[in-house]
Amino acid sequence: MSVSDVINKSVLEGFSYSDITTVKIIVTLLVTYLIALYIFFVYKMVTKSEFYYKNFNISMSVISVITSGIILAMQSSIVISLGMVGALSIVRFRTAIKDPMDLLFLFWSIGTGIICGAGLYKIAIILAVLVTIGILILDLIPVRIGPYLLIINADNAEVEDDIMALIKETGTGKMKSRNITAAGMDLILEIRVKKDKELVDRISRLKGITAVSLMAHDGEVTSS
Repeated sequence: MSVSDVINKSVLEGFSYSDITTVKIIVTLLVTYLIALYIFFVYKMVTKSEFYYKNFNISMSVISVITSGIILAMQSSIVISLGMVGALSIVRFRTAIKDPMDLLFLFWSIGTGIICGAGLYKIAIILAVLVTIGILILDLIPVRIGPYLLIINADNAEVEDDIMALIKETGTGKMKSRNITAAGMDLILEIRVKKDKELVDRISRLKGITAVSLMAHDGEVTSS
């Protein structure tokens, strides 16, 4: 028997469908489904997005089961395995991931499907526990005060000194844009303050101020 015959035999034996029984398929998909359900509730619990997208969460969880089924199919036949590789290589996903946390959960979901499809259920369960603990612990670590964009519209430029004095009392400020016209003055400042709402109220009470907006950026733009 030549070397090529040995290699061909070992490859074909590695893709024997007889090793994948109906019980194994059901158990694999059931375990994957239970872990995917767990990922669904963890994502719903820890997400901080004001616009929770339920369809994304459902799709992300079902991906685990689909991936697990694909891995099982790829183990049954070398022809299916090569066909899957070719088919998946031409698929292009254009859905934008805005929040890095969404990317983490999506990768976790796909990884769970691959691990369970390979029959390594203990690894998938331990991974789920460790990822959850890691997310909860890291989320408790305090962060420094994030920057805000303070947008001010005034009738005249004389009030600028009073504005900067108020900002210095509560934090720091950096001028980003200053526009003066015959109708008044527009300012955009990057500030770091602890009492942001109090600062907005104090600036809005200054003489000559027509509008004050405070914007924070943490993946999405919110205003107060």
